[in-house]
Formats: sequence, C-alpha cells, structure tokens
Amino acid sequence: MRFFLTIELAVAALTVFFAFRDHVTTKQWWQFGVLCGLALLQAEASRKIEKVRRLITNAPHVNMTSVWVFGGVLVLPHSLAGLLVILVYGHLWLRIQRKMGTRPVHRVVFSTSMIMLSAYAAAGTYVVGRTLQETYAWPTHISTPIVIAVATLVFLIVNNVLVAIAASLHGRPSHVMLSWSDFALEIATLCLGALAALALDSVPYLIVLILPPLLVLHRAVLVKQLEELAITDQKTGLLNATAWHEAARNELSRATRQESSFGVLMVDLDYFKRVNDTYGHLAGDEVLKAIARMLKDELRDYDAPGRFGGEEFAVLIPDSKAADVVTTAERLRKRVTELEVLAHTENGETLIKNLSASIGVAIYPSSGTTLEQLMLTADSAVYTAKSNGRNQVVTLST
Repeated sequence: MRFFLTIELAVAALTVFFAFRDHVTTKQWWQFGVLCGLALLQAEASRKIEKVRRLITNAPHVNMTSVWVFGGVLVLPHSLAGLLVILVYGHLWLRIQRKMGTRPVHRVVFSTSMIMLSAYAAAGTYVVGRTLQETYAWPTHISTPIVIAVATLVFLIVNNVLVAIAASLHGRPSHVMLSWSDFALEIATLCLGALAALALDSVPYLIVLILPPLLVLHRAVLVKQLEELAITDQKTGLLNATAWHEAARNELSRATRQESSFGVLMVDLDYFKRVNDTYGHLAGDEVLKAIARMLKDELRDYDAPGRFGGEEFAVLIPDSKAADVVTTAERLRKRVTELEVLAHTENGETLIKNLSASIGVAIYPSSGTTLEQLMLTADSAVYTAKSNGRNQVVTLST
C-alpha cells in the first residue's frame, strides 16, 4: 500500500509543480485539443471492441491510448501531457470500466499515475535530448529519431518497471505482466504516437490519418484474442482438446505424405485427487498451471502440448523418431517429480511437491495409422503405467 500511495503522491506533486512552471502557448493548447479530441473519438469509435476485449480476459492489455499519450509527450509541455493522460484514462474508466465493474477506482488511479509518471520521464528525456541537439548542433535528420527512440525506451522501461513492482507486491507477477505480443503492440502504438507528434508539429491535418489504421489495428487485436480464446484452455494456457486434435490431424496428414513419424504422449498426473482433497481445488489449479509451464519450457516451439481436462495432458511431438519421443517423455516425467508448487491455501502458503505422472507413448505409424488408434494406444499405455506402479513411461505398439 505504501508503494502505491508514494507513486500517486509523487505524481500529484509533479503535476502541481509542472502546472505552475509551464507557460503554455496558444499553439500548445491547440495541439492538446487535437490530441484529446482524437483520443476521445478513437475511444468512442472502438468502445464496443474494448468492452469485448475486457470481457474475454482478466489479464492486462494494451488499450491503444498510448498513441495519443506519447504524441502528447513529444509536443506538449509536461503539464498538458499529464492532463491529457488524466482525461483519456478518466474517459476510459467512465465509459467502459465503470459500467463493466472490472476495475475499482483505486486501481484506475494507480494505473493513471503510472502512465503519468512514465509520460513525465519520457517527456523529460525528450526535452534533454532536444536541448543537446541545439547545444551541440547535431544533425536533425540523425539525432531526432535517436532522441525519440530513447524517449520511447524510457516510457517503456518506467511503465513496465512500475508494473513489475506492483505485481510483485501483489504476489502475482505472471498474472499482470504483458505478454510478448502485447509488449510488441505497445511498441507499435508508441511508434504511431511518434508519427502523430511529427504530423502535428509539421503538417497538422495529416494527424487524422493515424485514426483509420489505429481503429483497424484495434479490431485486428480483438480478432486475434478471440481466435486464441477459441483454441486455448483458459486454466493452463495450453491448447484445448479441439485445437489439439486439429493440430494432430494436420501432423498426421503431413507424416502420411512425407512418410515420416511423430509421437503422441498422454500425461496423467498421479494421485491428483489427493492434491485437491488435501490442499483444495485452487491449489490443484496452481499445480496444473505449473505443469503447463513446465511443458512449454521443456518442449520445442513446434511441439503441441494440450489439456484434455482434469489432470490429463496430451503432447504432440512432430517429425520425431521413436527413440527421441521416448527420451522426451522420460524427461517430462522426471521434470514433474522435480516440481515444487507454491500454492495459497486456507492455512497460508504451502509448498506442494513429490508430484509424479504416468506417461503413455504412441508412435506413428508403429502404434497406429489413424489419430483414433494413436490416442487409444497412448491412453492404454497410461493405464499400463498406472497398473505397474505409476511414475513411469510406457510405450505400446499395435
């Protein structure tokens, strides 16, 4: 709580200081009005899209306002840049978040404060860079892009460091950090913001050309989120059963054409019911998430892990020979036994360990020539592993 209050008070103090220090020109007021108007227009035009994005995920995401905020960072004095952030994020909360009840006011205030602090840091960096340009007569066509790039980097670093600290204080860093795709999207919006600032400073009417691609980009991001939602198991982030079967059918077709082999693993956690009964279902969910993270870390980028429900996972190992598939299965089995999962229970934090899994292996084409045969063989191998004492890898052929 102290950290959050410190950030908010620091931002408030800086805002008051800049308000008394800055001498705002008529041109800067006009630029502020243009940026604010376009920001509100874009927010209203894409309001339904943003609502759907927030409905389908609880994770943080880029809301596209950085385009106008960063544009303000580059052309406005600090005081107006801060005011722009307040108006944009206030409108976002008033028109979307408040009605959905997804974010309490104190979180909105802190998020706005983080963006304002990031904007102030980036604006200060930009001012220093432009001062150095003039002092040392650096070539504008070379130094200006560098100064803008450094200001962009400062904005990103300050914002993400604050998010990381807040996440660690909440004890859930993985939940609130941006994904790499969202991080790339944030960079893209900042780049559009830089273009908006350059247009506003040189050929002002061209800034409206930022709006159409931004709206299209926003819609494209929603489409991507919906596509991911349709194929993803929401608890673990792995492929769901439908998507995994589709990937397996595609690999079967490829292997048939090229006369190659691939593997199918069925991974079933041993005594998982005991975990749920002993520590609770929420702790069991943490174990499932830990297994999912382990699978992603241990497998190749083009391998396809999926969750079939409960404590059962399936792994597609494309373009691999039998020995390599079995080696992979054994490595996964060993990694499960090494896992230690910190879970929150009614009695506080508990370290769950001594986990194990029984893994069934099927190889195309020796274990079957259809996906149904391969799945049945791998499933039978799991039951054999369970019958033989669990915590082992079993390979069966038809």
